[in-house]
Amino acid sequence: MLISSYNPNEMGDILVVITAPDDGGDQTTKVNDDIAQITNDKGQLLGYNFLAASSILPELKDENGQVFLSEDQVTKLNQKLTAAGFDQKLTADLTPKFVVGYVEKLEDHPKSDHLKITQTRIGDDQTVQIACGSPNVKEGIKVVVARPGAMMPDGKIIWPGALMGVESDGMLCGFRELRLKNAPDKKGLWIIPDDWQAVGEAVDFAKANTFFPAK
Repeated sequence: MLISSYNPNEMGDILVVITAPDDGGDQTTKVNDDIAQITNDKGQLLGYNFLAASSILPELKDENGQVFLSEDQVTKLNQKLTAAGFDQKLTADLTPKFVVGYVEKLEDHPKSDHLKITQTRIGDDQTVQIACGSPNVKEGIKVVVARPGAMMPDGKIIWPGALMGVESDGMLCGFRELRLKNAPDKKGLWIIPDDWQAVGEAVDFAKANTFFPAK
């Protein structure tokens, strides 16, 4: 997994690259040649901070938020890691992180009076289980699914995990989480019209931001 973000207004010229979740244990940071390597107490790589990122990838000047790195960009970062003496390299992740899903089945969560367990199709041959607490979740709707590796607009990262003991492989996204232009500030999933996009497609956010009329 490879999660990258670049926010020059808040952090300066730093590309943050995350490869694994923080397990809450001790961390070790090693800095060489404007690169900070972060590992946990078991030596597992958690990520890198590239402290002069635009000198490696000048195109970052047009980015703000999550960055989806191409194979060529990851190759350039790995070359910089090698030159700095780091032997744990990065692997490109080109799978879309926000996709159109279809809620096929719904059942009550055994340990919650408001959560539902959904079986949500995200491709022709792929269905995932996702727990959801939105008041308008139901069977037979198209929704935005944030897959593990997605970074939400507020900076929250979606990891594989469990919700109150039930496996949940992603997140069904609502108005507040997506922060679509002119969207209502209320609880609830954004239910996508049937003819808007096909199930399994990467969400077209440029198009999505035209869905709600200007206030």
